[in-house]
Amino acid sequence: MVPICTQPLFSSCSDADRRSEPVMEYSSSSGSNVAARDEEEYVEVTLELQDDDTIVLRSVEPAAVIRIDGNDVVSGFDTPAMVSASSSRSSPMRRIGSPSSNKLLRFSHELKLEAVNKARQFSQELRKLGNGGMDSALAARAMRRQRAQLDRTRSSPHRALQGLKFITNTKKNSVDAWNEVQSNFEKLVKDGYLHRADFAQCIGMRDSKDFALQLFDALSRRRRVICDKISKDELREFWSQITDQSFDSRLQIFFDMVDKNEDGRITEEDVKEIIMLSASANKLSRLQEQAEEYAALIMEELDPERLGYIELWQLENLLLQKDTYLNYSQALSYTSQGLSQNLYGLKHKGALTRMSTSLLYFFEENWKRIWVFALWITIMIALFTWKFMQYKQKAAFEVMGYCLLTAKGAAETLKLNMALILLPVCRNTITWLRSSRIGHIVPFNDNINFHKIIAAAIVLGVVLHAGNHLVCDFPKLIHMSNTTYNLYMIEDFGSKKPTYLDLVKGPEGVTGILMVILMAIAFTLATHWFRRSKVKLCKPFSKLTGYNAFWYSHHLFVLVYILLVIHGYFLYLVHDWYKKTTWMYLAVPVLVYAGERTLRFFRAGLSSVRLLKVAIYPGNVLSLHMTKPPQFRFKSGQYMFVQCPAVSPFEWHPFSISSAPDDNYLGIHIRQLGDWTQELKKVFAEACRPPTYGKSGLLRADETAQKSLPKLLIDGPYGAPAQDYSKYDVLLLVGLGIGATPFISILKDLLNNIIKMEMQAESISDISRNSYQSTGSSNSSRTKISPKSKKTIRTTNAYFYWVTREQGSFDWFKSVMDEVAELDQRGVIEMHNYLTSVYEEGDARSMLITMVQALNHAKNGVDIVSGTRVRTHFGKPNLKKVLSKIGTKHANSRIGVFYCGAPVLAKELSQHCYEYNQKGSTKFEFHKENF
Repeated sequence: MVPICTQPLFSSCSDADRRSEPVMEYSSSSGSNVAARDEEEYVEVTLELQDDDTIVLRSVEPAAVIRIDGNDVVSGFDTPAMVSASSSRSSPMRRIGSPSSNKLLRFSHELKLEAVNKARQFSQELRKLGNGGMDSALAARAMRRQRAQLDRTRSSPHRALQGLKFITNTKKNSVDAWNEVQSNFEKLVKDGYLHRADFAQCIGMRDSKDFALQLFDALSRRRRVICDKISKDELREFWSQITDQSFDSRLQIFFDMVDKNEDGRITEEDVKEIIMLSASANKLSRLQEQAEEYAALIMEELDPERLGYIELWQLENLLLQKDTYLNYSQALSYTSQGLSQNLYGLKHKGALTRMSTSLLYFFEENWKRIWVFALWITIMIALFTWKFMQYKQKAAFEVMGYCLLTAKGAAETLKLNMALILLPVCRNTITWLRSSRIGHIVPFNDNINFHKIIAAAIVLGVVLHAGNHLVCDFPKLIHMSNTTYNLYMIEDFGSKKPTYLDLVKGPEGVTGILMVILMAIAFTLATHWFRRSKVKLCKPFSKLTGYNAFWYSHHLFVLVYILLVIHGYFLYLVHDWYKKTTWMYLAVPVLVYAGERTLRFFRAGLSSVRLLKVAIYPGNVLSLHMTKPPQFRFKSGQYMFVQCPAVSPFEWHPFSISSAPDDNYLGIHIRQLGDWTQELKKVFAEACRPPTYGKSGLLRADETAQKSLPKLLIDGPYGAPAQDYSKYDVLLLVGLGIGATPFISILKDLLNNIIKMEMQAESISDISRNSYQSTGSSNSSRTKISPKSKKTIRTTNAYFYWVTREQGSFDWFKSVMDEVAELDQRGVIEMHNYLTSVYEEGDARSMLITMVQALNHAKNGVDIVSGTRVRTHFGKPNLKKVLSKIGTKHANSRIGVFYCGAPVLAKELSQHCYEYNQKGSTKFEFHKENF
């Protein structure tokens, strides 16, 4: 090694395997330039002498200079001379000035001249190389900028100018929006100024306060001021910049939010900070934890030259090329051109033609409901008329008049409806009939709706029957004269004319009043407001709301039917037993229903299952995997009832089956929504243990759990609309939150069928090839495939849309979605996730997340939001455009639209299907899950 002193600073290269010899070198100078050298700075340059007399630079370090005998001596390194000198700190000058030291100086001087020349040449080469690398990096970036500007010019007519909006409330025009901001300013103003802390609330970003504060600071920096409050005029200026329709202006504001030091450059740390800010505004806690990783991903994409920063044009290029990055799992967001074309002809038709077309479509879609409803109405009218005319011939009509006739006619319809109301809830019978030929003409999917309609008819019948008796008949009877009573009523009521109290406290009156009270309780607690706990009552009356109150109150009908039979036997005006027909109406339905309950009781005892796995996921969702009883055969889309004796020995609750028929287990997902589900989760949580690292779910347990898992009883399966999915060419499955459960089973079943068909096709191909090789082409026709092996599914495509509010919800079915994405090589199933808690695409608060999402999927094949291979869209799906795209893509097809979730979206989806079906060869058939 040769350490020398020189001025240029340059990089070094090393070779650890080379041998080196340390030598001391001094820099000498004549007296004429000593003063000049005093002002120079020196560095220690370590060179390695190679065997071929070449020099390799090893290191460059600062060096101190000391004056010895008029020469500059560089210190800061050890040589043999210096080591010997260190033994006597009092006389270093004499030792270095000794004859041996002079020889060393001369030798070092000669070596130095050669080494310095080599070092200077090497330094110049390194300087050229370093400058050339930087120059080439800057040149490469300049070329990329030129290309980006050219692409921007070419694509400017098609740019996504709707993106990067700070205010996305499109329901208001600019004037109304500013008026609302002014109104907020007046409410929040203090001493004529709006403070920085209130800026978010003032402009409508209350849920994104941190983001709004950063926006406030960026706008302040643009005005070259730092302030914590603004006037109304300044607010107006801020507002005009925020709502500027220019894409370039909005982009500059966003860039300024990140570029806090105003140097026109964004570093990786700046990108990380804005990612965390966006994740916080969109309630994506998991994204915040990985902000550093995603910031590096953006820098890798936008800064390939590794200069350590990005500029405005690079961010702009990323936004303008978003379609290139978002080319995976594109949402069906085509323009509604197909729908517009289909409705174009309808808009220009006359009023009479439009009405006839609408009526024809209505009949085509509802003919099953129409004929069943018409038959039911006809029967009720016939019964009412028959009883009305019958009692018109009786003597009591002369006293009580038409009040009696109306009451008796209503009573006859009550007998029919009290019998019919049991049939729609005979679930085993309905499930069996659904698969029979009668299912083609009877709308069994509407069994619950029909049950509710009959209940409404019962309410009307009770009002007419009881009202006419209590308010009209009885007062006329007690106020009639004795002569009239003896002439017309003595045979029915006896020799003594009854009082009003006598009529009410008799068997007929008591049973009637009790039935009215019990039915009023059951009907009230079954309404949507009480069943869904929409009504908030104070304790202890809070127990009157919720599913439990509905379930228990509905069992009061056991008493109602007993009272009804008694009431129908003790009649004032009918004395022959065979004319008392109440029991005749009720006999068959009651026996069928009793048989159903008996079957459920014994089947539940035989269907005790053993739990295989339990997991509690984010969003208070309990996942249960259990053994499948041998006799339990179901179709995807069906549901079953579950009872947990540890929670309640009486309550049964319905849940869709999330596993596929070919799975060797039964799976259900239960979301905590009421008292029973809350207690169920609590019971299972006590038996669970925390998950191991990398496992989803907050708590989990399996057969090896230390604590015994609670016992479960199941009953089913029962039919549901979604089980008919295989009848359609194309499927559109839309689930909200936990409503995706039945569709997960369908997707798994479709995937299993796809795999079977591929294996079957390969097997047939192998058999045919082997047969041809062994027997020749002449005998190949003998090889035939059995009808069973030729069985195929009708469904060619399925589109699954899952809309949820929480990021953690995607953990529920993560494995299923990954499995479908991996194994569905033919693209039969197309899946789309929608997260409504994130601001819709185009909002400045979610823009960077969208970019990171696309870049990460392009690099790693994983969506950053759901953690699956399925892309997550932000906001709500445009169902009208979804239907338009599917209808255009699958013309002349019969498309089954299945929905499970909140009624609001069901109404919207049904309306879109109705509009599209008005004209066109493609038909959408809408089905909604009912429990």
